[in-house]
Amino acid sequence: EVQLVESGGGLVQAGGSLRLSCAASGFIFDDYTIGWFRQAPGKEREGVSCISNSDASTYYADSVKGRFTISSDSAKNTVYLQMNSLKPEDTAVYYCAADGRGLRLETYHKYGMHYWGKGTLVTVSS
Repeated sequence: EVQLVESGGGLVQAGGSLRLSCAASGFIFDDYTIGWFRQAPGKEREGVSCISNSDASTYYADSVKGRFTISSDSAKNTVYLQMNSLKPEDTAVYYCAADGRGLRLETYHKYGMHYWGKGTLVTVSS
């Protein structure tokens, strides 16, 4: 059974940092692409970043480039999202997702992935 468990969310002031973790199990980690998505209240879900564990390529939304960094630790089957210089507009529930179909990262970013975690709330106060 595929499981994706997010952690690390919380309340932070604008300009602060948080690191989200996604612990994965139930699939061959190195064969999958892992992504972070977010959904703010009253808004549609949007892609934040994703990483291919097969070739370490990454993709970022324009809104987070230069502020967020995605990384993967295959020894721990965990993907991280380091979020710096946080803004109030980053407030959202952040979801970890995984997919093994080998699609382009841009495709995952736009359309989502097959497996989803339950999410972790990030609140950035002004």
